Amino acid sequence: MSRIGNNPVAIPEGVTVDVKDGVVTVKGKLGELTQNYDSIEIKVEDGSVWVTRSSDTKDQKAKHGLYRSLMHNMIEGVSKGWTKELELVGVGYRASNQGQKLDLALGFSHNIILDIAPEVKVETISEKGKNPIVKLTSFDKQLVGQVAAKIRGFRKPEPYKGKGIKFVGEEIRRKAGKSA
Repeated sequence: MSRIGNNPVAIPEGVTVDVKDGVVTVKGKLGELTQNYDSIEIKVEDGSVWVTRSSDTKDQKAKHGLYRSLMHNMIEGVSKGWTKELELVGVGYRASNQGQKLDLALGFSHNIILDIAPEVKVETISEKGKNPIVKLTSFDKQLVGQVAAKIRGFRKPEPYKGKGIKFVGEEIRRKAGKSA
């Protein structure tokens, strides 16, 4: 029995959920998201979304909790939005943006210039004496995570000095250096 799948998803004010022909559409003040689904039932009743399954097959059990979590993320995204913050740790590591173009100086011979999807708002924060921060905001949780993972992949944090791009609040496992 899926404990997550059995919980209803509350629909806040200003958000509409439409279920038609295997497609769920969620509209809110920040945007509109759609999701295809199959082999389960999604109903909108009493200001909440209910995800149910007709049998206890392994496939349906797996999709029960999955689609409930996807509905929750979509509703949360169009009402409040999702944010990821990346911190650049290292001497000379810099970040700047002009509109949707993110310019990263990460110790390579050339700067990395990345075009960010229009659904994701990018903001760079550079204060003297602190590490630069790249802030990504969008209504689509999957897209924000994908863009953040792509940026982090340019220079992952290394375990000896901790240099690289890390998520704000992320703990990096540190290793001892050479023993004399």
